[in-house]
Amino acid sequence: MKAAVFRKVGDPLAIEEVEVDAPAPNEVRIRTAACGVCHSDLHIVQGVLPWPPGAVMGHEAAGTVSAVGSAVTYVKPGDRVVACPSPFCGKCHKCLTGNPHLCAGRGGLRRRRNDRPRLSGRGGAMTQFADIGGYAEELLLHENAVVKIPDAMPLDRAALIGCGVTTGMGAVLNTAKVHTGSSVAVFGAGGVGLAAIQAARLAGAGKIIAVDLLENKLAAARRMGATHTVDAGACDPVAEIQRITGGGADYAFEVIGIARVVEQALACVGPGGTAVSVGVVPPTDPIKVQWNDLFQEKKLTGSQMGSNRFRIDIPAYVDFYLQGRLNLDDMVTRRVRLDQINEAFRALTSGEVLRSVVVFE
Repeated sequence: MKAAVFRKVGDPLAIEEVEVDAPAPNEVRIRTAACGVCHSDLHIVQGVLPWPPGAVMGHEAAGTVSAVGSAVTYVKPGDRVVACPSPFCGKCHKCLTGNPHLCAGRGGLRRRRNDRPRLSGRGGAMTQFADIGGYAEELLLHENAVVKIPDAMPLDRAALIGCGVTTGMGAVLNTAKVHTGSSVAVFGAGGVGLAAIQAARLAGAGKIIAVDLLENKLAAARRMGATHTVDAGACDPVAEIQRITGGGADYAFEVIGIARVVEQALACVGPGGTAVSVGVVPPTDPIKVQWNDLFQEKKLTGSQMGSNRFRIDIPAYVDFYLQGRLNLDDMVTRRVRLDQINEAFRALTSGEVLRSVVVFE
């Protein structure tokens, strides 16, 4: 099969031939239909996050099961599935206490060092970014990394739910548990931010404030439920949010991955408010917390992939889409071929797209 491979920091992804093994007993093989283009993949290419070279990139994928291992009972060939980069073992303390996104046993879902590799190519065994490797014509995954979806769900939009939508919506609904009538600020109106804005609308928030530097993204935020928008390049967003809310938001979400913006999210909430860091901040960048924020009982927390229980949450988000309550159609700005992945990264960096999707069918 063809796949987009990370070989060196700063170099474009290379389109290479990669060999896929047959499924082990608990694995499923999938014909990839679509995979979203996400900042997390770009972070690896840029060297913001460390990852070993020789990896098939992509982690926001959907497709159709083509083969299953002898012990698989959850899916069968022909089933349509979304892959999720938070596979769960179902046996560890975190899984058994309702936090499968924090699973301590996910390493046991990978093949062992002396086993045949799932993927191999130039240089031998290859890894799958985020245990998915979605920029490829086929996927080979543990069955606990997929969730079944109905045939009515378009796969190019279903792919978005695998990461960006689940991350943004889950941060609002699972991590923060936004309540009816509350005020919400979202810093960043890309794919994850638009999902957070729509979740705030579904939760019944009274004021939903989108913050961004680009008018095309602020316009999309208004279409998807933002009651107010703030151009962070034209004013102090913290002061403007405090003005709109009359003293500070109840909840703020930073979905970009910039330490300074996390600090702004905490500063813009009122006493007792909650700021949630959703974006991937470079591990070397410190986040400064003022003592006065703590004295006012403000809370700063992280959210790992929307605190998801993906086999519960993803079907719910699919239902929202099919019922017309979740707008995924307008979030897909471009559909591109696999060999256009580096151009899709350029468009992502420039901010000219909300979400690009690599399509295989």
